[in-house]
Amino acid sequence: MADEPFSFTKDGFLAKATKKSPMVWRMLVLGFVMVCCIYIFSVCIKQIGTASTFYNIQVVDQSCPEPSTEPAERRFIHYPKPTTYDRAECRCNPVRLFAILSMQRSGSGWFETLLNSHINISSNGEIFSNKVRRSNITTIEDTLDRIYNLDWFSSASKNECTAAVGLKWMLNQGVMRNHEEIVDYFKRRGVSAIFLFRRNLLRRMISLLANSYDQNAKLINGTHKSHVHSHHEAAILAKYKPTINATLLIPQLKQVEDMSNKALNYFKDTRHTVIYYEDIIKNPSKLVEVQEFLRVPVRELKSRQVKIHRGSLSGQVENWDDVRKTLKGTLYKTLLNTDYQV
Repeated sequence: MADEPFSFTKDGFLAKATKKSPMVWRMLVLGFVMVCCIYIFSVCIKQIGTASTFYNIQVVDQSCPEPSTEPAERRFIHYPKPTTYDRAECRCNPVRLFAILSMQRSGSGWFETLLNSHINISSNGEIFSNKVRRSNITTIEDTLDRIYNLDWFSSASKNECTAAVGLKWMLNQGVMRNHEEIVDYFKRRGVSAIFLFRRNLLRRMISLLANSYDQNAKLINGTHKSHVHSHHEAAILAKYKPTINATLLIPQLKQVEDMSNKALNYFKDTRHTVIYYEDIIKNPSKLVEVQEFLRVPVRELKSRQVKIHRGSLSGQVENWDDVRKTLKGTLYKTLLNTDYQV
């Protein structure tokens, strides 16, 4: 008996397929399963794409907005991520990096206390007075990295909301010996240099000799003090009048002058500014210029430190006549003048 033709109606076709051809049924089921798998796979792909988009949005949300500054300024703006604490709501506060480059007894300690009276400035002191930290350039850079990443803690640290972070660095504390590598580091990291010098190098020498004497004499209650916070203590230290070696005076002044000039030449291609101790004393608005250089809000800056050596130079040196005769008629004769009274 001949097979009955397939009916193309839905019921007829399925009935015939089931009755006469089990293979056709299996193929239909397999086809249905494949269609379902393709559909499920396409849905999963869409969900993965959506999840990826959401993840990318989260990353964007966590980044800080691009600063509204000139492109040339942007390399000096940083968003440190300390390893020892979270900057919290201040994480997107931009931070400037700086170093005060100076020489001993040039007013750098006083100047640093002025900067640290600003709520947004952290200058962490004379970090490289420790010889181990300046033993080689690797140690120097590691120390600088900690400071500029806000992982260095001192009494000056403002931590979360610091807007400018730096240190006080004497030229004889590895700066001149490693100047090429340090200049490269400053350029690479976007560090700004503040050169603080003293115009009257004779006054600086007097302060240096007096401070050296007190390291042994300890005139204030058996304690050596490089800086004082009362006029009484200042008067005690000022009683000592050093004797200056007149024979070595001019060579020593020239040596200090040469060091200053070399340092300025080494760092001429870095972002820097030069200020003088005497200029700040005469004109406190110079501190406004410094704050503008650091790009921090301008505030009134204060220090508790009291000046030790005041008034005329002739009353501060034991052998003043020898000093005056040595400098008279030389390039350094202007140092004999009393350039300010405080």
